[in-house]
Amino acid sequence: MEASPSGARQAPEIVSSVPGTFAHGVWTERHPALLRRLTEATPYGPRQRDALDALLTETLHGTVAALPEHAQDAALWNGPWDRGHYGRRWLQAPFLWAESYFYRRLRTATGYADPQEDGGARRGVDPFAPFKEAELAGEGVDEQLAALDGLDGADEAERTDALLLGALWGNRADLGFLLTSDEASGDRPLVADERPALHRLLAGAAERGAVPGRIVLVADNAGRELIADLLLLAHLLETGTATEVLLHVKPHPYYVSDAVPADVLAAVRRIAAAPAAAGRAGRLLTGALREGRLLVRSHPFSCAPLGYAAMPGDLRADFASAALTLLKGDLNYRRLVGDRHWPATTPFAEVTAGFPGPLGALRTLKSEVVTGLAASTAAALDDSGEEWRTNGQHALIQVREAEAE
Repeated sequence: MEASPSGARQAPEIVSSVPGTFAHGVWTERHPALLRRLTEATPYGPRQRDALDALLTETLHGTVAALPEHAQDAALWNGPWDRGHYGRRWLQAPFLWAESYFYRRLRTATGYADPQEDGGARRGVDPFAPFKEAELAGEGVDEQLAALDGLDGADEAERTDALLLGALWGNRADLGFLLTSDEASGDRPLVADERPALHRLLAGAAERGAVPGRIVLVADNAGRELIADLLLLAHLLETGTATEVLLHVKPHPYYVSDAVPADVLAAVRRIAAAPAAAGRAGRLLTGALREGRLLVRSHPFSCAPLGYAAMPGDLRADFASAALTLLKGDLNYRRLVGDRHWPATTPFAEVTAGFPGPLGALRTLKSEVVTGLAASTAAALDDSGEEWRTNGQHALIQVREAEAE
Protein backbone atom coordinates (compact mmCIF):
# COMPACT_ATOMS: atom_id res chain seq x y z
CA MET A 1 0.00 0.00 0.00
CA GLU A 2 1.21 3.50 -0.85
CA ALA A 3 1.23 6.39 1.60
CA SER A 4 -1.30 9.17 1.02
CA PRO A 5 -0.51 12.88 1.38
CA SER A 6 -2.19 12.84 4.80
CA GLY A 7 0.17 10.12 5.98
CA ALA A 8 -2.45 7.37 5.92
CA ARG A 9 -1.49 4.27 3.98
CA GLN A 10 -3.72 3.73 0.95
CA ALA A 11 -5.59 0.50 0.32
CA PRO A 12 -6.77 -0.54 -3.17
CA GLU A 13 -9.83 1.26 -4.48
CA ILE A 14 -13.05 -0.75 -4.66
CA VAL A 15 -14.07 -1.63 -8.23
CA SER A 16 -17.08 -3.54 -9.55
CA SER A 17 -15.52 -6.02 -11.97
CA VAL A 18 -15.35 -9.06 -9.65
CA PRO A 19 -18.49 -11.27 -9.86
CA GLY A 20 -19.97 -12.13 -6.50
CA THR A 21 -18.85 -8.92 -4.81
CA PHE A 22 -21.24 -6.35 -3.40
CA ALA A 23 -20.13 -3.71 -5.91
CA HIS A 24 -20.70 -6.06 -8.87
CA GLY A 25 -24.20 -6.85 -7.56
CA VAL A 26 -25.12 -3.16 -7.50
CA TRP A 27 -24.78 -3.06 -11.29
CA THR A 28 -26.28 -6.47 -12.09
CA GLU A 29 -29.10 -6.56 -9.51
CA ARG A 30 -29.79 -3.23 -7.84
CA HIS A 31 -29.66 -0.88 -10.84
CA PRO A 32 -31.91 -3.04 -13.06
CA ALA A 33 -34.41 -3.26 -10.18
CA LEU A 34 -34.21 0.48 -9.66
CA LEU A 35 -34.91 1.31 -13.30
CA ARG A 36 -37.89 -1.06 -13.30
CA ARG A 37 -39.26 0.72 -10.24
CA LEU A 38 -38.73 4.11 -11.86
CA THR A 39 -40.72 3.23 -14.97
CA GLU A 40 -43.47 1.63 -12.89
CA ALA A 41 -43.79 4.65 -10.61
CA THR A 42 -43.73 7.37 -13.31
CA PRO A 43 -45.41 7.29 -16.76
CA TYR A 44 -42.30 8.14 -18.72
CA GLY A 45 -42.67 8.51 -22.45
CA PRO A 46 -40.80 6.52 -25.12
CA ARG A 47 -37.85 8.93 -25.10
CA GLN A 48 -37.20 8.54 -21.37
CA ARG A 49 -37.80 4.77 -21.34
CA ASP A 50 -35.44 4.28 -24.27
CA ALA A 51 -32.80 6.45 -22.60
CA LEU A 52 -33.04 4.48 -19.35
CA ASP A 53 -32.75 1.18 -21.25
CA ALA A 54 -29.74 2.50 -23.13
CA LEU A 55 -28.09 3.63 -19.90
CA LEU A 56 -28.53 0.19 -18.34
CA THR A 57 -27.15 -1.53 -21.43
CA GLU A 58 -24.18 0.82 -21.52
CA THR A 59 -23.32 0.21 -17.88
CA LEU A 60 -23.45 -3.58 -18.24
CA HIS A 61 -21.96 -4.05 -21.71
CA GLY A 62 -20.52 -0.78 -22.99
CA THR A 63 -18.00 1.87 -22.08
CA VAL A 64 -18.37 5.10 -20.12
CA ALA A 65 -19.49 7.96 -22.38
CA ALA A 66 -18.64 11.54 -21.40
CA LEU A 67 -21.29 14.20 -20.94
CA PRO A 68 -21.89 16.34 -24.02
CA GLU A 69 -20.42 19.81 -23.77
CA HIS A 70 -23.89 21.40 -23.58
CA ALA A 71 -24.79 19.47 -20.41
CA GLN A 72 -25.42 21.77 -17.46
CA ASP A 73 -22.48 20.52 -15.39
CA ALA A 74 -20.19 19.30 -18.17
CA ALA A 75 -17.50 21.71 -16.98
CA LEU A 76 -17.27 19.73 -13.72
CA TRP A 77 -17.58 16.20 -15.08
CA ASN A 78 -15.27 16.86 -18.02
CA GLY A 79 -12.98 18.97 -15.84
CA PRO A 80 -12.04 18.55 -12.15
CA TRP A 81 -14.28 15.49 -11.65
CA ASP A 82 -12.89 13.67 -14.71
CA ARG A 83 -10.53 10.94 -13.53
CA GLY A 84 -9.76 9.43 -16.94
CA HIS A 85 -12.48 6.75 -16.89
CA TYR A 86 -14.35 7.77 -20.06
CA GLY A 87 -13.96 5.08 -22.70
CA ARG A 88 -13.35 2.34 -20.11
CA ARG A 89 -15.81 -0.36 -19.10
CA TRP A 90 -18.10 0.88 -16.34
CA LEU A 91 -17.28 -1.98 -13.98
CA GLN A 92 -13.54 -1.33 -14.29
CA ALA A 93 -13.77 2.22 -12.98
CA PRO A 94 -13.64 2.85 -9.22
CA PHE A 95 -17.01 1.95 -7.73
CA LEU A 96 -17.59 5.33 -6.08
CA TRP A 97 -16.83 7.28 -9.26
CA ALA A 98 -18.87 5.04 -11.56
CA GLU A 99 -21.89 4.80 -9.27
CA SER A 100 -21.98 8.57 -8.86
CA TYR A 101 -21.74 9.08 -12.62
CA PHE A 102 -24.54 6.56 -13.16
CA TYR A 103 -26.90 8.75 -11.14
CA ARG A 104 -25.75 11.84 -13.04
CA ARG A 105 -26.55 10.11 -16.33
CA LEU A 106 -29.89 8.95 -14.93
CA ARG A 107 -30.87 12.59 -14.39
CA THR A 108 -30.39 13.18 -18.12
CA ALA A 109 -32.23 10.00 -19.12
CA THR A 110 -35.31 10.92 -17.07
CA GLY A 111 -35.36 14.49 -18.39
CA TYR A 112 -34.49 16.09 -15.05
CA ALA A 113 -31.33 17.62 -16.51
CA ASP A 114 -30.25 18.82 -19.95
CA PRO A 115 -32.41 19.73 -22.97
CA GLN A 116 -34.80 17.13 -24.44
CA GLU A 117 -37.10 17.08 -27.44
CA ASP A 118 -40.23 17.16 -25.24
CA GLY A 119 -39.61 20.83 -24.51
CA GLY A 120 -38.19 20.16 -21.07
CA ALA A 121 -41.52 19.20 -19.49
CA ARG A 122 -39.73 16.92 -17.01
CA ARG A 123 -36.85 19.27 -16.34
CA GLY A 124 -36.34 19.67 -12.60
CA VAL A 125 -38.86 16.93 -11.74
CA ASP A 126 -37.30 14.63 -9.14
CA PRO A 127 -37.42 11.10 -10.62
CA PHE A 128 -37.44 9.66 -7.11
CA ALA A 129 -40.29 11.86 -5.83
CA PRO A 130 -42.93 9.07 -5.92
CA PHE A 131 -40.84 6.96 -3.55
CA LYS A 132 -40.06 9.86 -1.23
CA GLU A 133 -43.68 11.04 -1.11
CA ALA A 134 -45.01 7.56 -0.38
CA GLU A 135 -42.58 7.10 2.50
CA LEU A 136 -43.30 10.51 3.97
CA ALA A 137 -47.06 9.86 3.90
CA GLY A 138 -46.76 6.36 5.39
CA GLU A 139 -47.89 5.07 8.76
CA GLY A 140 -44.27 4.41 9.69
CA VAL A 141 -43.69 8.15 9.92
CA ASP A 142 -46.74 8.55 12.17
CA GLU A 143 -45.32 5.91 14.51
CA GLN A 144 -41.89 7.54 14.40
CA LEU A 145 -43.30 10.94 15.35
CA ALA A 146 -45.56 9.53 18.07
CA ALA A 147 -42.55 7.80 19.64
CA LEU A 148 -41.12 11.22 20.48
CA ASP A 149 -43.75 11.53 23.22
CA GLY A 150 -42.00 8.70 25.05
CA LEU A 151 -38.99 10.94 25.68
CA ASP A 152 -40.96 13.58 27.60
CA GLY A 153 -39.85 12.24 30.97
CA ALA A 154 -36.21 11.68 30.02
CA ASP A 155 -33.39 13.99 31.02
CA GLU A 156 -31.40 15.89 28.41
CA ALA A 157 -28.59 13.35 28.10
CA GLU A 158 -31.05 10.48 27.66
CA ARG A 159 -32.99 12.39 25.04
CA THR A 160 -29.81 13.25 23.17
CA ASP A 161 -28.71 9.63 23.18
CA ALA A 162 -32.09 8.35 22.02
CA LEU A 163 -32.26 10.88 19.19
CA LEU A 164 -28.70 10.10 18.10
CA LEU A 165 -29.60 6.42 17.86
CA GLY A 166 -32.80 7.31 16.00
CA ALA A 167 -30.79 9.30 13.46
CA LEU A 168 -28.28 6.45 13.17
CA TRP A 169 -30.75 3.62 12.60
CA GLY A 170 -32.95 5.76 10.38
CA ASN A 171 -30.19 5.35 7.81
CA ARG A 172 -31.11 1.71 7.19
CA ALA A 173 -34.31 2.64 5.38
CA ASP A 174 -33.11 4.07 2.04
CA LEU A 175 -34.83 2.66 -1.05
CA GLY A 176 -31.66 1.79 -2.93
CA PHE A 177 -30.77 -0.65 -0.16
CA LEU A 178 -34.28 -2.03 0.25
CA LEU A 179 -34.49 -2.95 -3.44
CA THR A 180 -32.20 -5.93 -2.84
CA SER A 181 -32.11 -6.44 0.94
CA ASP A 182 -34.32 -6.96 3.96
CA GLU A 183 -34.64 -4.00 6.29
CA ALA A 184 -32.45 -4.14 9.34
CA SER A 185 -33.96 -4.57 12.78
CA GLY A 186 -31.69 -2.08 14.46
CA ASP A 187 -31.40 -4.15 17.63
CA ARG A 188 -27.77 -5.27 17.38
CA PRO A 189 -24.84 -3.75 19.26
CA LEU A 190 -22.90 -1.15 17.34
CA VAL A 191 -19.69 -2.45 15.77
CA ALA A 192 -18.02 0.77 16.93
CA ASP A 193 -19.69 2.87 19.60
CA GLU A 194 -17.94 6.14 20.40
CA ARG A 195 -20.96 7.92 21.86
CA PRO A 196 -19.11 9.08 24.98
CA ALA A 197 -16.72 11.08 22.79
CA LEU A 198 -19.63 12.39 20.73
CA HIS A 199 -21.45 13.50 23.86
CA ARG A 200 -18.31 15.35 24.98
CA LEU A 201 -18.15 17.19 21.67
CA LEU A 202 -21.82 18.11 21.86
CA ALA A 203 -21.51 19.28 25.46
CA GLY A 204 -18.77 21.74 24.52
CA ALA A 205 -20.15 22.83 21.16
CA ALA A 206 -21.48 26.18 22.36
CA GLU A 207 -17.96 27.30 23.36
CA ARG A 208 -15.99 25.78 20.48
CA GLY A 209 -15.45 26.45 16.81
CA ALA A 210 -14.80 29.45 14.60
CA VAL A 211 -18.55 30.06 14.95
CA PRO A 212 -19.23 28.88 18.53
CA GLY A 213 -22.26 26.64 18.74
CA ARG A 214 -22.43 25.96 14.99
CA ILE A 215 -23.12 22.31 14.20
CA VAL A 216 -23.06 21.00 10.65
CA LEU A 217 -25.10 17.94 9.74
CA VAL A 218 -24.46 16.38 6.33
CA ALA A 219 -27.69 14.54 5.60
CA ASP A 220 -28.17 11.39 3.58
CA ASN A 221 -31.70 10.21 2.79
CA ALA A 222 -35.08 11.92 2.69
CA GLY A 223 -38.20 10.53 4.36
CA ARG A 224 -37.94 8.79 7.72
CA GLU A 225 -34.19 9.28 7.98
CA LEU A 226 -34.38 13.01 7.37
CA ILE A 227 -37.20 13.29 9.90
CA ALA A 228 -35.00 11.58 12.50
CA ASP A 229 -32.16 13.98 11.63
CA LEU A 230 -34.44 17.00 11.98
CA LEU A 231 -35.78 15.81 15.33
CA LEU A 232 -32.20 15.55 16.57
CA LEU A 233 -31.43 19.06 15.30
CA ALA A 234 -34.57 20.46 16.93
CA HIS A 235 -33.42 18.98 20.24
CA LEU A 236 -29.90 20.43 19.87
CA LEU A 237 -31.33 23.88 19.13
CA GLU A 238 -33.91 23.69 21.90
CA THR A 239 -31.34 22.76 24.55
CA GLY A 240 -28.80 25.36 23.41
CA THR A 241 -26.31 22.64 22.50
CA ALA A 242 -26.32 24.22 19.04
CA THR A 243 -26.89 27.92 18.47
CA GLU A 244 -26.90 27.47 14.69
CA VAL A 245 -27.18 24.45 12.40
CA LEU A 246 -26.03 24.08 8.81
CA LEU A 247 -27.92 21.21 7.16
CA HIS A 248 -26.16 20.04 4.01
CA VAL A 249 -28.31 18.20 1.44
CA LYS A 250 -27.84 17.36 -2.23
CA PRO A 251 -28.51 20.04 -4.86
CA HIS A 252 -29.96 17.42 -7.24
CA PRO A 253 -31.68 14.02 -6.95
CA TYR A 254 -28.96 11.47 -6.25
CA TYR A 255 -28.67 7.84 -5.12
CA VAL A 256 -32.46 7.21 -5.16
CA SER A 257 -33.63 8.72 -1.88
CA ASP A 258 -30.98 11.31 -1.07
CA ALA A 259 -32.41 14.49 0.44
CA VAL A 260 -32.63 17.73 -1.56
CA PRO A 261 -33.84 21.14 -0.28
CA ALA A 262 -37.47 20.45 -1.18
CA ASP A 263 -37.34 17.29 0.94
CA VAL A 264 -36.25 19.33 3.97
CA LEU A 265 -39.25 21.62 3.69
CA ALA A 266 -41.60 18.68 3.16
CA ALA A 267 -40.20 16.90 6.21
CA VAL A 268 -40.50 20.00 8.41
CA ARG A 269 -44.13 20.43 7.34
CA ARG A 270 -44.80 16.75 8.13
CA ILE A 271 -43.29 17.11 11.60
CA ALA A 272 -45.11 20.37 12.33
CA ALA A 273 -48.45 18.82 11.37
CA ALA A 274 -48.06 16.10 14.01
CA PRO A 275 -49.57 16.42 17.49
CA ALA A 276 -47.82 16.72 20.84
CA ALA A 277 -44.01 16.60 21.09
CA ALA A 278 -43.38 16.15 17.37
CA GLY A 279 -45.57 19.13 16.51
CA ARG A 280 -43.64 21.27 18.99
CA ALA A 281 -40.37 20.17 17.36
CA GLY A 282 -41.78 21.01 13.94
CA ARG A 283 -42.77 24.49 15.04
CA LEU A 284 -39.30 25.00 16.51
CA LEU A 285 -37.72 23.94 13.21
CA THR A 286 -40.05 26.25 11.26
CA GLY A 287 -39.05 29.14 13.47
CA ALA A 288 -35.36 28.27 13.18
CA LEU A 289 -35.61 28.33 9.39
CA ARG A 290 -37.28 31.74 9.49
CA GLU A 291 -34.73 33.14 11.96
CA GLY A 292 -31.69 31.75 10.13
CA ARG A 293 -30.67 29.44 12.98
CA LEU A 294 -31.29 26.45 10.68
CA LEU A 295 -29.61 27.02 7.31
CA VAL A 296 -29.98 24.62 4.40
CA ARG A 297 -26.93 24.22 2.17
CA SER A 298 -26.69 22.35 -1.17
CA HIS A 299 -23.16 22.46 -2.52
CA PRO A 300 -22.40 20.97 -5.99
CA PHE A 301 -19.61 18.88 -4.46
CA SER A 302 -22.26 16.90 -2.58
CA CYS A 303 -22.92 15.14 -5.89
CA ALA A 304 -19.26 14.75 -6.82
CA PRO A 305 -17.74 11.31 -7.54
CA LEU A 306 -14.85 12.10 -5.21
CA GLY A 307 -13.97 11.81 -1.55
CA TYR A 308 -13.99 14.71 0.88
CA ALA A 309 -10.21 14.95 0.59
CA ALA A 310 -10.87 16.71 -2.76
CA MET A 311 -13.48 19.16 -1.46
CA PRO A 312 -13.22 22.78 -2.65
CA GLY A 313 -12.19 25.61 -0.36
CA ASP A 314 -15.64 27.10 0.28
CA LEU A 315 -17.03 23.77 1.47
CA ARG A 316 -13.94 23.16 3.59
CA ALA A 317 -14.52 26.56 5.19
CA ASP A 318 -18.09 25.60 6.11
CA PHE A 319 -16.87 22.48 7.89
CA ALA A 320 -13.90 24.26 9.47
CA SER A 321 -16.19 26.91 10.97
CA ALA A 322 -18.20 24.37 12.96
CA ALA A 323 -17.83 23.16 16.52
CA LEU A 324 -18.80 19.72 15.18
CA THR A 325 -19.68 18.16 11.82
CA LEU A 326 -21.95 15.10 11.80
CA LEU A 327 -21.86 13.01 8.61
CA LYS A 328 -24.78 10.70 8.08
CA GLY A 329 -25.00 7.52 6.10
CA ASP A 330 -23.08 5.06 4.03
CA LEU A 331 -22.14 7.22 1.04
CA ASN A 332 -20.85 10.06 3.19
CA TYR A 333 -18.75 7.51 5.10
CA ARG A 334 -17.30 6.14 1.86
CA ARG A 335 -16.42 9.66 0.76
CA LEU A 336 -14.99 10.49 4.19
CA VAL A 337 -12.58 7.58 4.63
CA GLY A 338 -12.04 6.66 0.97
CA ASP A 339 -13.90 3.90 -0.87
CA ARG A 340 -11.11 1.38 -0.46
CA HIS A 341 -10.44 -2.12 0.79
CA TRP A 342 -9.21 -0.92 4.17
CA PRO A 343 -8.44 -3.49 6.82
CA ALA A 344 -11.32 -3.07 9.27
CA THR A 345 -8.87 -2.16 12.05
CA THR A 346 -7.39 0.82 10.15
CA PRO A 347 -7.65 3.77 12.59
CA PHE A 348 -10.59 6.04 11.80
CA ALA A 349 -8.60 9.11 12.90
CA GLU A 350 -5.84 8.23 10.43
CA VAL A 351 -8.04 8.03 7.35
CA THR A 352 -9.99 11.19 8.26
CA ALA A 353 -6.92 13.27 9.14
CA GLY A 354 -7.51 15.78 6.34
CA PHE A 355 -11.09 16.64 7.32
CA PRO A 356 -11.29 20.10 8.94
CA GLY A 357 -12.41 20.13 12.55
CA PRO A 358 -14.08 17.66 14.95
CA LEU A 359 -16.42 15.18 13.32
CA GLY A 360 -18.74 12.30 14.01
CA ALA A 361 -19.91 9.61 11.58
CA LEU A 362 -23.32 7.94 12.06
CA ARG A 363 -23.67 5.09 9.62
CA THR A 364 -25.52 1.85 8.99
CA LEU A 365 -23.18 -0.53 7.14
CA LYS A 366 -24.43 -1.15 3.58
CA SER A 367 -21.19 -1.30 1.57
CA GLU A 368 -17.81 -2.96 1.88
CA VAL A 369 -15.68 -0.18 3.36
CA VAL A 370 -15.22 0.08 7.12
CA THR A 371 -12.47 1.36 9.42
CA GLY A 372 -11.82 1.84 13.11
CA LEU A 373 -12.99 -1.51 14.47
CA ALA A 374 -11.36 -3.29 17.38
CA ALA A 375 -9.47 -6.39 16.24
CA SER A 376 -11.69 -8.65 18.37
CA THR A 377 -14.85 -7.14 16.90
CA ALA A 378 -13.63 -7.49 13.32
CA ALA A 379 -12.58 -11.10 13.92
CA ALA A 380 -15.92 -12.03 15.48
CA LEU A 381 -17.84 -10.46 12.61
CA ASP A 382 -15.65 -12.19 10.03
CA ASP A 383 -16.23 -15.52 11.80
CA SER A 384 -20.01 -15.01 11.92
CA GLY A 385 -20.57 -16.17 8.35
CA GLU A 386 -22.87 -13.24 7.52
CA GLU A 387 -22.29 -10.44 5.04
CA TRP A 388 -21.91 -8.02 7.92
CA ARG A 389 -20.39 -5.18 5.91
CA THR A 390 -23.28 -4.93 3.46
CA ASN A 391 -26.48 -6.39 4.93
CA GLY A 392 -27.62 -3.27 6.81
CA GLN A 393 -27.86 -5.15 10.10
CA HIS A 394 -24.93 -3.37 11.75
CA ALA A 395 -24.11 0.26 12.47
CA LEU A 396 -21.42 2.45 13.96
CA ILE A 397 -20.80 5.80 15.60
CA GLN A 398 -17.22 6.99 15.20
CA VAL A 399 -15.64 10.24 16.29
CA ARG A 400 -12.49 12.21 15.65
CA GLU A 401 -12.33 14.82 18.37
CA ALA A 402 -9.75 17.14 16.83
CA GLU A 403 -8.15 17.74 13.45
CA ALA A 404 -4.80 16.02 13.15
CA GLU A 405 -1.78 18.30 13.45
